[in-house]
Amino acid sequence: MKNSVSVIALAAAAVMFVAAPAGAGTLEEVQKKGFVQCGVSQGVPGFSNPDEKGNWTGIDVDVCRAVAAAVLGDAGKVKFTPLSAKERFTALQSGEIDVLSRNTTWTLVRDTALGLNFAGVNYYDGQGFMVRKDLGIKSAMELAGASVCVNIGTTTELNMADFFRGNSMDYKPVVFEKADEVVAAYDSGRCDVYTTDQSALAAQRIKLKDPKAHVVLPEVISKEPLGPVVRHGDDQWLDIVKWSLYAMLEAEEYGVSSKNVDKVKSGSKNPIHKRLLGVEGDLGKNLGLGKEWAYNIVKQVGNYGESFDRNVGPSTAVGLPRGVNAQWKDGGLQYAMPVR
Repeated sequence: MKNSVSVIALAAAAVMFVAAPAGAGTLEEVQKKGFVQCGVSQGVPGFSNPDEKGNWTGIDVDVCRAVAAAVLGDAGKVKFTPLSAKERFTALQSGEIDVLSRNTTWTLVRDTALGLNFAGVNYYDGQGFMVRKDLGIKSAMELAGASVCVNIGTTTELNMADFFRGNSMDYKPVVFEKADEVVAAYDSGRCDVYTTDQSALAAQRIKLKDPKAHVVLPEVISKEPLGPVVRHGDDQWLDIVKWSLYAMLEAEEYGVSSKNVDKVKSGSKNPIHKRLLGVEGDLGKNLGLGKEWAYNIVKQVGNYGESFDRNVGPSTAVGLPRGVNAQWKDGGLQYAMPVR
């Protein structure tokens, strides 16, 4: 569910960015208030979703918890702000939140005109289509004339328009502002098709009355690199969020998990382990953090693979394979910059 903005909304957002604070000193502000304010979705299972007690979980949530562990030594020191697609960039630009971790696609416009910086990719995705099995549709190329439920003002909407126009097919968009409204409309039969990121289709299918009655079509019509976002103007904070994600990836690549991190820290002779966990050198100093910033992330949040498996992996209700989100050594795209 990666979203963009219309030309008018983009212009307004750009003006708002100019008027907003530059964002310098986010680290000091977070340390002073004692928590990270994280912007998340209004509820996408596996990515950012609250339970009945208001406890947030998901791979996007884990990025925020990793930042809190690195900065404050406590992954629990995070407050979450649920945001719609329309609200999320304004909330970040204005300083209402410290970081946006809300299944948001990295695009050129967002990385330039909106005054934002993407700090990495925590999930590589692509847009797809879901239909009811009883329609007998096997391919997106059979969707001519279909009505399609979609979030308004999003890159999902733009990709959909490109797909149908590029293939000379008519269609009827049925648009809503909130993701749950899209899901409810599709589930009630107001449209033939539901389109969004394939990961979100898998997640939102859980909410349908009869999940098994629906199928995701095989076509992937876009590239959707999803990741955390911060404001322009604060390179130190960008570095912290970026390297918090990379620490999770690096830990998985070199076999360090929340279960063995203490043993590795005390007994490993591998210089990569020693640097990562603060036994040798002081990489945290370059970030304005303590020596154990990465140790705290792995100990309290886990490595990237642990986060993936418990939130969206094959054993969860979302049931996603690692696919292109596997480590680069395993044929995937996930690749941490060297922590050294």
